[in-house]
Amino acid sequence: MNVSLTNVDSVNAILKVEINQADYQEKVTGALKNFRKKANIPGFRPGAVPMGMVKKMYGKSILAEEVNKLVGEGIYNYINENKLNVLGEPLPNIEKQQAVDFGTEGDYEFFFDLGLAPEIKLSLTKRDKVEYYKIAVDEELVDKQVASYKANYGTYKAVEEGAKDTDLLKGIVTELDAEGKPLEGGIVVEDGVLMPSYMKDETEKAKFVGAKVGDVITMNPAKAYDGNEAEIASFLHLKKEDLTTISPEFSFEVKDVTRYKEAEMNQEFFDRIFGKDVVKTEADFREKVKENISNQLAPDSDYKFLLDAKALLEKKVGDLQYPDAFLKRWLLTTGKDKTPEAIEEDYPKIMEDLKFHLIKEEIAKANDLKIEEADLKEVAIMATQAQFAQYGMMNVPADVIENYAAEMVKNNDQRRNLLDKAMENKIIEFLKKTLGLKEVSISLNEFKKFFEPAATDETEK
Repeated sequence: MNVSLTNVDSVNAILKVEINQADYQEKVTGALKNFRKKANIPGFRPGAVPMGMVKKMYGKSILAEEVNKLVGEGIYNYINENKLNVLGEPLPNIEKQQAVDFGTEGDYEFFFDLGLAPEIKLSLTKRDKVEYYKIAVDEELVDKQVASYKANYGTYKAVEEGAKDTDLLKGIVTELDAEGKPLEGGIVVEDGVLMPSYMKDETEKAKFVGAKVGDVITMNPAKAYDGNEAEIASFLHLKKEDLTTISPEFSFEVKDVTRYKEAEMNQEFFDRIFGKDVVKTEADFREKVKENISNQLAPDSDYKFLLDAKALLEKKVGDLQYPDAFLKRWLLTTGKDKTPEAIEEDYPKIMEDLKFHLIKEEIAKANDLKIEEADLKEVAIMATQAQFAQYGMMNVPADVIENYAAEMVKNNDQRRNLLDKAMENKIIEFLKKTLGLKEVSISLNEFKKFFEPAATDETEK
């Protein structure tokens, strides 16, 4: 087998793969023998089918399969050994490729178009200035987070006084007849639960405000929940299709009134959030909250920095030449339900993304940035902690975090995302050390404005 490359220009090339009969003869013969052992052809015992018959019936397809395997291996090995930075995948060359006849054994030639990545030259120094927007954590942000913790870690407690609309009422729900008496054989829910504030109708809601244990209240579920079948069925423990046969009115005998009480700022609360004795005073607790918020916002600052660095890097690299015709052909070949018109429309954005991808590749290659398993684990742990933090769970045991992270690394799709994120993190850290950073303190509200859609003339009017 011989593989050779002919450059058409700096970003287009033709790869020629020559397969000689000696390259595949032994493989084809072995494949035919294996197939003969397994062939189940009427009139012959397994393994006793004449080789000539097997070759006549299946030789062409087996030859094609073995030759195609060799072609694929030849292309892959040549690209890797010569360290070619190809874009997309090799495509058959329409002009040079002749029809291949696998009906007779012989020598074969295959021609493939290659799209090559443009060469990127990039020199970075501290003279290349980029602003780094660090989000300041003010007291308002801390107050909101503390309030969220107190709400999330509160408890329901029984109360003696009349119910508020946000209280939870438990009781017995009984279906009533036309005279307002319990319906014989009607619906009875022993463990009914409701919260007045969830009711849509103000009149129905008002019936329960001020209610105490022992009170019996007549209510209309359909009216209370504005005809929402899912809510009514859930309240009455029924299926939605059974609602058509029920009476309009029910009684609710209050058995229990509980009120949600926010968590108090004490040592038990501190320990639940951050772990045993990590903080011991309210001042230390607030400082720890502030630190956590700052850590959670750091990736946002890094993301904004990468966007600004992207603009600088692309400007320094300048215009690049791409194998446009090849790439459009490849996109059309590989894109499901893609039309030439759709590809033309999407192409500028695709090229914009490709340019930055190639720049990041060059930075990684030129500075020997590599991803180790430890890097993957670190990124997976950070992603897991962020997921738990969204639900206010800051004190999740380390072994639980590590188990979740380990499962993420094992999942192929998630692993690819983690690899991309780990490399992006390394590139960000490299750029932060290499470029001239000007740190700017900014409020969260000001920072968010960077990502708000630009106002159009119409919206401004």
